Amino acid sequence: MNKFFYILVFLTVLSSCSEYQKALKADGEDAIATKFKMGEALYKDGKFGKANRLFAQIVPNYRGKPQAEKLMYLYSNSFYQMKDYYVSGYQFERFASSYPKSEKVEEASFLAAKSAYYLSPVYSKDQTETKSAIEKLQEFINLYPESSYVSDASKLIQELDLKLEKKAYEIAKQFNHISDYPASVRSFDNFIFEFPGSKFREDALFYRLDSAYKLAINSYVYKRNTLIPLKEPRLEKAKEYYMTLKRYYADSKYLQEVDEMALSIEEELKKLHSTKS
Repeated sequence: MNKFFYILVFLTVLSSCSEYQKALKADGEDAIATKFKMGEALYKDGKFGKANRLFAQIVPNYRGKPQAEKLMYLYSNSFYQMKDYYVSGYQFERFASSYPKSEKVEEASFLAAKSAYYLSPVYSKDQTETKSAIEKLQEFINLYPESSYVSDASKLIQELDLKLEKKAYEIAKQFNHISDYPASVRSFDNFIFEFPGSKFREDALFYRLDSAYKLAINSYVYKRNTLIPLKEPRLEKAKEYYMTLKRYYADSKYLQEVDEMALSIEEELKKLHSTKS
């Protein structure tokens, strides 16, 4: 009995594949309708790749016809389900602009933006796609502020924003690690300004102080030239960064390190003042 069942299943699958191949190769008006019907059935069964191939053959034939709206939605979503997000984003945007009164336009607009979200790379790579995805998601929220998709869109934006934060933070931190302290200070200044609520804020304040401190301490001082006034303002700036960190994070996880820096800064300032006098 089991053997007969498996043979029956095999023959059914074989017949189905044969019908699909026949539909792909068919031409003429009757073939167009057959491809639409079979493609829709395959789509409903989750066979998006096969459905997509059929839809691609008949899209030009349905332009301007009543069935075009349904076909274009299924065609766009088949790309999305296949995770071909470049094409799905383009096709959903095209659908939304072609059928602005469609009951599917809101969903299509969201999926177009979500397709852009999926194209965002890991934080260590170029973030052009990430910024584009944020813009598209925000445009969707602005266009459909009452949409049930707004909550999901907002969460996706938060996730992408965090990726940009981490990218900016890691760049600034890398300058610190390679001892390019001026670049590190500038980068952390920009980071703190651009991401005031970042979860990396305490770390950023610490590494900004660390960079400013090392820049100041390692400034050469001569008794009779202009480098003395260069070191003092750097020490004062490092002291300012220390006070900022202490103001916002009195119990910072870096407390011992920053307090030691502060003592060293004060000692260096005293030496400079005694040299002047």
